[in-house]
Amino acid sequence: MQKIQGALEKQAGVQKVKVLFNASKVKLEFDDSANTADALAEVVKKLGYEVKSVKVKQPAE
Repeated sequence: MQKIQGALEKQAGVQKVKVLFNASKVKLEFDDSANTADALAEVVKKLGYEVKSVKVKQPAE
């Protein structure tokens, strides 16, 4: 859990990371001009975890 959070926090554009271990989810806020959801999912995969799906929500304005 700490491993995932730490790795994602180091990525460009990532502003907030919340790992929900019991739900097997990661929620994060990031600047999409600095990074992509797919690239961030790859970071998690490289740590040895499976990424089943990626959902992107646009912030409410």
